Amino acid sequence: MEGLEIVTLVNSVIIPICLFLIMMGMGLTLVANDFKRVLTYPKAVGIGLTNQLLLLPLIGFALANIMPLEPEYAVGVMLLVLCPGGTTSNLFTYLAKGDVALSVTMTAIASVITVFSIPVVLSFSLVYFMGAGSAFELPVLKTVLTLVVLTIVPISLGMLIKRYAPRIADNSQVYVSRFGVIFLTFLVVFLSYVQRDILVEALLATGPVSLLLNLSTMALGYYSSKWFGLNLAQRTSVTLEVGLQNSTLSIFMALTLLANYKMSMTPAIYTLIMFLTAGILVRVFGAKYRQVKRSEVEMSVLAARRL
Repeated sequence: MEGLEIVTLVNSVIIPICLFLIMMGMGLTLVANDFKRVLTYPKAVGIGLTNQLLLLPLIGFALANIMPLEPEYAVGVMLLVLCPGGTTSNLFTYLAKGDVALSVTMTAIASVITVFSIPVVLSFSLVYFMGAGSAFELPVLKTVLTLVVLTIVPISLGMLIKRYAPRIADNSQVYVSRFGVIFLTFLVVFLSYVQRDILVEALLATGPVSLLLNLSTMALGYYSSKWFGLNLAQRTSVTLEVGLQNSTLSIFMALTLLANYKMSMTPAIYTLIMFLTAGILVRVFGAKYRQVKRSEVEMSVLAARRL
């Protein structure tokens, strides 16, 4: 099989199938009550979704304007910030001792909402950054239908499996989460190889904006949740949910819906940065969690002695 055929196979077959499986894996973690949690913990979910769905795109749009980016790289920033957290944020929240239920709830709700917000805002972004009448146009209805097939349908299938075959769902969750990270790593390597001629250029161009975007949104997620009085586990979830994006979906839209490799480079490079910062935060939040637990134990012992 020639190189062009391999690239076409990856873009049109492998990426959509794997994205479908990853989103179905997220559904394996969901039950109907996860969507009701917004009523049980409205403040935590509201803060997280405001950061994810409103502030993150605004920050991304501002940075794409301020930083000296080529139009394709700027669109890549918007592709990234318009996507929900995905299974990656849920996995890192678990590793960081965060509130996994809150993380799953935010991801699930954002995944449904962004099916309808992505096509509209992305269409505007293409006109804004690429210019009216450019070769890149996004059919809104077709994009909505594609996102429904690749997000809502597999999530629903995963929820059905969770409902009627919970043991299979529970046993599969960890493997699907790992598969999501492994496949995303494969995508980054694949794009680096295909775009090897402009890899250094892309890294120099999009590396700074990716780092700024990641650090600023994570800081915003942490301090906004702290200011509103969320506990450590909830702050951890919001921070990681805002900073870890569904890069697989971003790359899919760049390669398949827009057929532009250059637009995919920003999400690819952001992936490397978010894995690094998320790994650091897992250690930081893990240490904070252990410190809080030790303090709680010490206070319990002191209280028992007073009695």
